[in-house]
Amino acid sequence: MRWAIVLLCCGVVLCAELLNTAIETVVDLVSPEYHPLAGRAKDIAAAAVWVLCVFVALAGVLTIGSALIDKFL
Repeated sequence: MRWAIVLLCCGVVLCAELLNTAIETVVDLVSPEYHPLAGRAKDIAAAAVWVLCVFVALAGVLTIGSALIDKFL
């Protein structure tokens, strides 16, 4: 079950990265010139991926940490 959680988290991060890339590509298509709102949209999409990665890292630490505690204690 622990490995399923870790693999699911990795898949979610990869999907979020793909969505971020899609958003950035669409923003570049719609606004080839620099525009502050276009930059803001890209920054927000990247920040969403970063926040997700922080929570996935915490889930990984808790999952693997609990496995290590079970093994050694």
